[in-house]
Amino acid sequence: MSRRELDAAGITEPALRSAYARCRSLNARHGRTYFLATRLLPVERRPAVHALYGFARWADDIVDDLDRGQPPTERDRLLRRLESDLAHGLRTGGGDEPVVRAVADTAARYEIDHGLFADFLASMRSDLTVTDYPSYPDLRAYMHGSAAVIGLQMLPVLGTVVAREQAAPHAAALGEAFQLTNFLRDVGEDLERGRVYLPADLLASHGVDRRLLEWSRRTGRHDPRIRNAFADADAMIRTVYAFAEPGIAMLEPRVRPCIRTAFVLYRGILDAIAADDYRALHRRAVVARRRRAVTAAGGLARILGARMRPRHPGRAPEQVARTKGSLR
Repeated sequence: MSRRELDAAGITEPALRSAYARCRSLNARHGRTYFLATRLLPVERRPAVHALYGFARWADDIVDDLDRGQPPTERDRLLRRLESDLAHGLRTGGGDEPVVRAVADTAARYEIDHGLFADFLASMRSDLTVTDYPSYPDLRAYMHGSAAVIGLQMLPVLGTVVAREQAAPHAAALGEAFQLTNFLRDVGEDLERGRVYLPADLLASHGVDRRLLEWSRRTGRHDPRIRNAFADADAMIRTVYAFAEPGIAMLEPRVRPCIRTAFVLYRGILDAIAADDYRALHRRAVVARRRRAVTAAGGLARILGARMRPRHPGRAPEQVARTKGSLR
């Protein structure tokens, strides 16, 4: 199946095809919800999305590679080497790592702002030393590089029916919503790594601090203060989803089913956490396989509907958006 995607995208050089295949494998193995949604993209655009995911995952694994007991200084060295490799790749189209070759090629094909990659790596580096965030504004400053830029990188790949600047804030918010969902879902695992990504002031407003979280994680006992703090975080995250949602209609019709499916599935993780009475410290909430399948099937139906709509050959997406009866 990846061969068909690469052929459709016009990626013919063998080493580059192998690099993209590596990214696709990372996406399939580590991002099940995200990978399922990408199956609904037009086939020729999937490799670019896999490349963006694969690079982000590669950097994240360097930061979180605790299994081999590497000190922060060694992980910082590896991250800086990746940063140097990426800078070289963005200039020349090469790169030592397959994920770098693929993402550099994607950046060139879709003219993605190189500064977005620099912002991403800066946030990754902060994970080596920063272990908590006093307030939501502090967390958002981190998420600009770790999540918002992912949404902004995706925009040129997906395409819009409005000026890209109009869609950008919603795309950035969607990246933040997805990451905030992960923060709540993975709060126990992150705590094991010494990090708390939920704002400290939000937790404190319910009488929760790191010591209480560590006690609950260690003993397996649930505390109502933690439950209420997580419910408050859930409500906060849903406001980010609400701001992000109008951006889906700003995308090209053929890609909307993919993003809508990702939106529904990721927001469904919040529903699963709530249904488990916010016991995210003790177990990881997942969207039921049946619901994932039903959601994906709905996305497929929307794709078929979009393909049956009239097209406007030769017009830019922004021109189509201004045409009477446009595909909004």
